[in-house]
Amino acid sequence: MELNEEQQFNDIKNNLATVQQRIAEACKKAGRNPASVRLLPVTKTVSAERLRIAYAAGCIEMGENKIQEAREKSEALQDLGIKWSIIGHLQTNKAKYLARFANEFQALDSLKVAEELDKRLQNEGRAIDVYVQVNSSGEASKFGLPPEAVRDFVQQLPNYSSLRIKGLMTLAIFSSDHDRVRECFVKMRDIQAMLRQEAPVGLSFDELSMGMSGDYELAIEEGATVVRVGQAIFGKRPLPDSYYWPGLG
Repeated sequence: MELNEEQQFNDIKNNLATVQQRIAEACKKAGRNPASVRLLPVTKTVSAERLRIAYAAGCIEMGENKIQEAREKSEALQDLGIKWSIIGHLQTNKAKYLARFANEFQALDSLKVAEELDKRLQNEGRAIDVYVQVNSSGEASKFGLPPEAVRDFVQQLPNYSSLRIKGLMTLAIFSSDHDRVRECFVKMRDIQAMLRQEAPVGLSFDELSMGMSGDYELAIEEGATVVRVGQAIFGKRPLPDSYYWPGLG
């Protein structure tokens, strides 16, 4: 039975409050200020109608994996002023769409994409926040740069002035073994520390986007500043995670 709007509003509001409380507890455990962690609600497969309710319940920014889905929702909800973050792999031929509406891109792992996106943003007279995606688990099915390639990649990024480099993003291994998951997050923290010393002037690596519904508390313990949470806010998705995140199926 489909819930009415008021029930959906209450569900989302309560779930948001629960996630925020768990973020606060994880921060306390790690000796961190809860204000240092940003919650990015992941809205893939959630309808535009439901996102209108979610916005009223407090979701003012939203993360989407697929550019086409994000584009359609951004048009349907343009009166709300939502901040859109693209957190999935981008093909160069889709860069022109992202450049028109997105506020942030968290999955940069190719200079071809950087070049095309920069060109499209210049055409639009815009600049956006960008995170470099790292494949911290080493799984062949996942996107992202291998950790050893990050240093050289980052040296090229000052060439693209419309990309405001803010930090790093990763997907940890999808495992019930917390030690293996934590390993991915620790690796990211080490890469971040290296880049803070060695990255070109003008690039910032203060942000670490890591942790999803199943592992965001672990990520916070290891220094995440952005956690990407979908199912803990919106409930189970109709499609398996492997549809959106290669390597999770």
